[in-house]
Amino acid sequence: MMFSFGTIPVQWLWVALVIIFTAIELLTLGLTTVWFAIAALAMVFLSALKISLPVQVLIFLAISAILLFFTRPIAVKKLKLGKIKTNVDSLIGKHALVIKEIGEFEKGEVKISGQVWSAHAEDDSPIAEGTKCEVLRVEGVQLIVKPLSE
Repeated sequence: MMFSFGTIPVQWLWVALVIIFTAIELLTLGLTTVWFAIAALAMVFLSALKISLPVQVLIFLAISAILLFFTRPIAVKKLKLGKIKTNVDSLIGKHALVIKEIGEFEKGEVKISGQVWSAHAEDDSPIAEGTKCEVLRVEGVQLIVKPLSE
């Protein structure tokens, strides 16, 4: 016995959900509804086993949850979604030379890769001119640095 909605077999419900979830994913690119689309695709084939509709829905929700919670983080990490990389990120970890003293609560200047940047010490300690330092992070247009231990 095939489950149906009137004259429409239940497989077409799952096919429709695959199309809907895929369309939503293509519009949002959030890597969320794609897992529901995959689960609905699996249900197209599993619905041929003549399982009752409530059980099919539970299986669909279980497959969706497993895919969402276990594979989405891996996919997001691999695709590096949500992070916009810029060239300034390449400065982190590099060494710079202080060309204008960095005061206790004042910014100074450092030279790195041939460019002069405004800089601030990580722990607000003064860094003398001529000191080599390491770039820890970028905040706005200012580098946060710490002196290299020699």
